[in-house]
Amino acid sequence: MVSAADRAKGPARTSVWLDVKSDRDRDRDRGRGRGRKPGQPAGLDRDKIIEATVRLLDSEGAAKFSMRRLAAELNVTAMSVYWYVDTKDDLLELALDAVFGTLPLPDLSTETDWRDQLRELATGYRALLVRHPWVSALIGTFLNIGPHSMAFSLAVQQVMRNTGLPPHGQMGGLSAVFQFVYGFGTIEGHFIQRCATAGMSQDEYFRQAMGTISEQPEFRESFANASELMEARGGDTVEDMRERDFGFALELLVAGIEAMVARA
Repeated sequence: MVSAADRAKGPARTSVWLDVKSDRDRDRDRGRGRGRKPGQPAGLDRDKIIEATVRLLDSEGAAKFSMRRLAAELNVTAMSVYWYVDTKDDLLELALDAVFGTLPLPDLSTETDWRDQLRELATGYRALLVRHPWVSALIGTFLNIGPHSMAFSLAVQQVMRNTGLPPHGQMGGLSAVFQFVYGFGTIEGHFIQRCATAGMSQDEYFRQAMGTISEQPEFRESFANASELMEARGGDTVEDMRERDFGFALELLVAGIEAMVARA
């Protein structure tokens, strides 16, 4: 696989998915060589390691993740993990692609309207970012050329072509929708994580935060205006308000694409 030194020297040229292996190395990684080598753990394979990595990242976050912590979760020695992955970065890249494999993709062979397909992809991507808050940082760290990540990317590109936007505008349309979803889902996921860490529900945290801020004279006027906007958008809970915001913003983007197609 790619060494840490190689990643540092050429991050744009390195990825676990670009590594060329011999058949013997592939057998080693998959735990299917001719019998176990001395020191190679029994009952362990790359899939189990990736699953445990995702569980740890979900429960403890990327900052606390380490190969030693992973080995303890798997009840093996730290060196045992290195039979299947060479570096922590390789493992994070594999975990990133694994969670993209849980993202439902629309059937692009049907005559389904592109608007519905775009909504499905955007909603699924948002849910992924919320469910796995560590993903947003890794998306900007790695090349994201694993099979599941590429399947999502190709589906997004195909749906954007189906909108009727001219070729020179399709990447702009893609950026408008999915960078919005990335930002929305990242903030939402981190807020939910913050509430969980504080041992509070989202509504409890929100009420306490707003109450504390409104008590400060220097913030009172600014947040009085913000409170009016929050009341106007409706919703009894933080989750309700967020759903309204996301749905309305996504429809604005769909309407924008329709307008640009009509203009073209």
